[in-house]
Amino acid sequence: MSKPYVITISRTFGSGGKTIGLDLAEELGIPCYGDQILKMASEASGISEQLFAQADQKLRGSFLRRIASFPDIERAAKPSDKDFTSDDNLFRIQVQIVRQLAETQSCIILGKCANVALYDYDNVLSVFVDADRKSCIKNVMDRMYCSEAEAEKLIKKTDKYRADYYTYYSSGKTWKDPREFDLVLNTGRLGFDGAAQVIKDTLRIKGLID
Repeated sequence: MSKPYVITISRTFGSGGKTIGLDLAEELGIPCYGDQILKMASEASGISEQLFAQADQKLRGSFLRRIASFPDIERAAKPSDKDFTSDDNLFRIQVQIVRQLAETQSCIILGKCANVALYDYDNVLSVFVDADRKSCIKNVMDRMYCSEAEAEKLIKKTDKYRADYYTYYSSGKTWKDPREFDLVLNTGRLGFDGAAQVIKDTLRIKGLID
């Protein structure tokens, strides 16, 4: 049996990263995980999935106050600890799930700071998917049937949150820093199919697939 491999995909809103991940999963015959990780973390810990969803959707409390002391993602709390259901510990539980997946099966993981959680794993291809604003706006308008102004607002809000979330849980790293990824792809130039092909080619270069 060949060693499992993982593709992590971080993406700006509207760049098509999720679509690429789902299409690649179907083509490669492997699962693609996004919010399913919240359910898996809930089942593993016994903590309500709703709490995981709330923590995943919003950095609760003052971001500046929180960022003054970055979390230790390696130290998971015990059920008897008072911070067992804290946002930081909910993230640590997700990290444990992501690492279990990487060690047991080939898969694609969307977001969840998976490239940070799996930074030292040699069976991982980390990808950041981006596009020019015009392309992102068009993609959001086509997918969500909204106006240009609404698409612009959604992109700004979502990308700001993703950047803040990444900075906090990666202990100060920058979300779009290319040094944190194996590949940075511009779907505005490559298109979704072209980006997917580059990912497959890079998997072969790294020896993760034949």
